[in-house]
Amino acid sequence: MEQNNGSEVTEFILLGFAGQHKTWHVFFIVFLVIYVATLVGNIGMILLIKIDSSLHTPMYFFLQNLAFVDLCYASAVTPKMLENYEPKKSISFIGCMVQLLVYGTFVTSDCYILAAMAVDHYVAICNPLRYGAVMSQRVCIQPLVGSYIMGFLNASVNVSFTFSLNFCKSSKINHFFCDEPPILALSCSDIYFNVMLLAAFVEFNLTFTVSVVIFSCMFILATMLKISPAAGRRKAFSTRASHLTAVTIFYGTLSYMYLHRRAQSQEQEKMASVFYGIMIPMLNPLIYSLRNQDVREALKGVGKKYFKFDP
Repeated sequence: MEQNNGSEVTEFILLGFAGQHKTWHVFFIVFLVIYVATLVGNIGMILLIKIDSSLHTPMYFFLQNLAFVDLCYASAVTPKMLENYEPKKSISFIGCMVQLLVYGTFVTSDCYILAAMAVDHYVAICNPLRYGAVMSQRVCIQPLVGSYIMGFLNASVNVSFTFSLNFCKSSKINHFFCDEPPILALSCSDIYFNVMLLAAFVEFNLTFTVSVVIFSCMFILATMLKISPAAGRRKAFSTRASHLTAVTIFYGTLSYMYLHRRAQSQEQEKMASVFYGIMIPMLNPLIYSLRNQDVREALKGVGKKYFKFDP
């Protein structure tokens, strides 16, 4: 990889947010608190599901993996982001590749795990008598493995083609992490194929997983409307409301980021990336713990057993 002067590109400079040098300490504290909350929330969710036998069900099997995926892609971005509030805001060429690979793998996996959770909810509500037989351990593992495979395939193909380009315009990435669009903007090679490849992967992943979620929700809603009395409908809805909230936030911000790119400024793109790349991994444990009766009961049980208090 060469610049105009012929020197080899060994690192990139992450520019971060406009004006961040004026209030860097505020940015640093805010994102540090968010990241600590992300670590505590997701690790806590993973351990809670592992410890409490009442949560050893397909729904919480997927939720445990969702927490793991959120933890991984937040950790791919946030620590380096915090480090780059120092004067030297660089990331090595290899480090940039690895960051994009890890981030892309787990963000894509997140999409498919949310879709798998939607199917689990559909079976639980629409076919409850066969739930145990349909959602067997083998059936649960297959879509989970598939989600990781799709995530790695998506990320590895895009990263391979992106970092095979020549970079000669600049080494300054106008972002706070190594995301593909701002990296492509630095290339002096023909990036048409890369742009089309990225668009194809993003559109396929979003269209497929969102379609699964929407159709599952439609069948669930139709079944819930048949539940009598109204109290039964409220109970059924309350158990799925947390998932619907998480899905809406995640897919909403991803769609805003990738489906309306031409209408956005670079700073708007960065803020969208902050929301789905940093905020959502922190929000998901809160959503599932505050809006889920089973998780709240499990927290109370663990609190009484291990910490001698009732949360």
